[in-house]
Amino acid sequence: MAEITINATKRTEFGKGASRRDRRAGNVPAVIYGHGETPQHVALPLRELGAALKTANVLLDVVFDGKTELTLPKSVTRNPLTGILAHIDLVIVRRGERVKVEVPVHTTGKHDVDGILEHMNNTVEVEAEATSIPQFLELNMDGLMAGSSLYASSVVLPAGVTLISDPHMPVIHLSERSTAVEEVPVVADAEGAATAEGAAAPAADAAKE
Repeated sequence: MAEITINATKRTEFGKGASRRDRRAGNVPAVIYGHGETPQHVALPLRELGAALKTANVLLDVVFDGKTELTLPKSVTRNPLTGILAHIDLVIVRRGERVKVEVPVHTTGKHDVDGILEHMNNTVEVEAEATSIPQFLELNMDGLMAGSSLYASSVVLPAGVTLISDPHMPVIHLSERSTAVEEVPVVADAEGAATAEGAAAPAADAAKE
């Protein structure tokens, strides 16, 4: 479980104008909340935050006003045109408490080469200790035949991690490749001769005697 310390500044101005100024200064507006505490508004450095969020379910030790809050990213908003971070919600967590999170699923093993692999769900929801959230979970595809699926119940869970998603939720499906051959309809011409639809007609009628 990755844990990264990041320095923040307390926000004293709010609204769209204040948020735009924060972003122009290279910061991301954020709200820290949870455990019955009053929501705290801070600004986080864009570059450091972006690097940290490359790790799934990273824990952020946010330092501001002489204190540190251990937080977990809850909701991330990006600019729909540029993809740049625009806002983030951080929920306060305590060491030793259990939290529910979505964890990415990585596939391993070899499946039937005649099938086409489809990822139905890229994550599963689990419950784990806040400081022991796995970065990813594994799903073994060895022996998976075309036309078959693997479900959340088949995902390997480390000790202390509990599955919250429906065990019957499909994670991957191996589709069968189509082997059907398109048949060309056969129609009869005016004199009863069978010809393939769309085929070229004779260049001319046979010469009459």
